[in-house]
Amino acid sequence: MGEGQIHKRISTEQARTIFENYLSQEVSKDRACELLGVRKTRWFEMLSEYKKDSSAFRITHKGNSGNRKIPQETERAILKELEKEKKLIENKDMPIRHYNYSAVRDALAECHLSVSVPTIINRARGNGFFLKQRVRAIHDREVLTSMPGELLQHDSSIHLWSPYMQEKLYLITTIDDYSRLLLYADFVERENTWAHIHALQSVFLTYGCPMKYYADQHSIFRYVKDRDRFRPWNTYTKFTDDVDTQWRVVLKECGVEPIYALSPQAKGKIERPYRWLQDRVVRTAAKEGVSSVEGVREILRHLVETYNTRWVHSTTQEIPILRFERALQEQRSLFRPFVLKEGEMLDDRFCLRADRVVDAYRRVSLQGCEMRVPNGMPRDTVTLRMVPDAEKELVRVRFWKEDAFLGEVYERIEKLPLVRF
Repeated sequence: MGEGQIHKRISTEQARTIFENYLSQEVSKDRACELLGVRKTRWFEMLSEYKKDSSAFRITHKGNSGNRKIPQETERAILKELEKEKKLIENKDMPIRHYNYSAVRDALAECHLSVSVPTIINRARGNGFFLKQRVRAIHDREVLTSMPGELLQHDSSIHLWSPYMQEKLYLITTIDDYSRLLLYADFVERENTWAHIHALQSVFLTYGCPMKYYADQHSIFRYVKDRDRFRPWNTYTKFTDDVDTQWRVVLKECGVEPIYALSPQAKGKIERPYRWLQDRVVRTAAKEGVSSVEGVREILRHLVETYNTRWVHSTTQEIPILRFERALQEQRSLFRPFVLKEGEMLDDRFCLRADRVVDAYRRVSLQGCEMRVPNGMPRDTVTLRMVPDAEKELVRVRFWKEDAFLGEVYERIEKLPLVRF
């Protein structure tokens, strides 16, 4: 089959994925030519077209030229949706930085108007609804896995998720690197250590403990010397990773190795689902006039279900849940069952910790809050394992001496600011 028949061998989305992998140095030029089935001259022509405008790039038959005539009603509907896109992009508080022509197509489909993405792009370019492509940074680190549970990627971002909302929200997500299945996604009003520990608990109880967790270098995830010099545990003798953050301690107790991205671009596999979720959440919330946290959370739940069970991932060319479940059926998984030790509760594993020495009155002090230690003896070193309950405004504190449980007490949240960071 000749080069002129490329549109019969490969789709536009597949071609875009090949170019993207080439530009991020994941495949060589020769391998890319082989995948496309073209010679080098044609390759450079197509690459040039893609670099000029990746969103407008498409694989079509050479005989196709000119704009296809469509009804005036459809024409007006396209421009109306593009105008909505433009308003979202111009709102600097919204996480929208480009036109999503596929989202426009889906919006028109809901109105029973069938229009192709190339047709929408043609109208967009002819009416000024078009932005030049940004130059993408090359990944500093490549992450490749061959099984579910080999590596999970974890991240968060803060945005205004609806033009009708007053406050920004944090979106916390976890994705399986192999299948691209979103294992966790939820909004929180305030990002803190406890929110990320809660995400760990949800993933581990649902899927099991993975081999590695991949995150950025936020202070919640990693202690970095000099950057975190104002943290209470900083000394001149402690260097990067000499201190375990609360989040990192939970991972280690579950037998999971934390690793860190060298740059935001290094987490490309989780950034793509993020962009997909950001675009769809914002556009849906704007269309439906959503103004509450529960409203955008409901939109998020629906989109996560759609992403996991219906959409074919552009890189794997598979639906995430099918790729994930097939690997489990083939017994290719590195997820391990989550198991508690004898006498241990979930609150002893997924918690905030602090070590203190019991005084002569069998009490310990934490940030000015004194607590009596049940069954504690003077000069004993005990571990406080704390779980906050925001609704009741209480903190459950369980005391441990090595592997022995001593007892528990409850304190008001305002007396223990530690649990709010």
